[in-house]
Amino acid sequence: MVRVYVSTVIEASADTVWSRIRDFNALPQWHPGIADSRIENGEPADKVGCVRHFHTRDGGMIRERLLALSDYDYSCTYSILESPMGVENYTATLKLTPVTDGGRTFAEWSAEFDCDEKRERELSEQIGTGVFQGGFDALKRNLGGRR
Repeated sequence: MVRVYVSTVIEASADTVWSRIRDFNALPQWHPGIADSRIENGEPADKVGCVRHFHTRDGGMIRERLLALSDYDYSCTYSILESPMGVENYTATLKLTPVTDGGRTFAEWSAEFDCDEKRERELSEQIGTGVFQGGFDALKRNLGGRR
């Protein structure tokens, strides 16, 4: 099992950051790598069990299921159902923690998955840097904080 973990501090309150990322269908509004997204079967984007179907800017199609969503913990957990990446048993969690000193947010994004052993390093880098850190960098720019 491969584990990827990325964290950062965002110069905005946890409530502000959460309002941007809470909507499971809002990836195109804050993540630069996502072209479009829709929730299948017209379900609400905050319903545990809903499936988002989206395309990356490079043309890949990914389907993910929302496994947990907590407004109290500022966290969401999801799994990949279909993806061109070659991962299996993929589960990820995006979690925010308020930093009381200065109204900032500690953000963590982690994933666990199985893949071909020869691709572990490549996929860890792609997910950790390209997806997770890329999303955090965009949030920092869009919410007026430092990079």
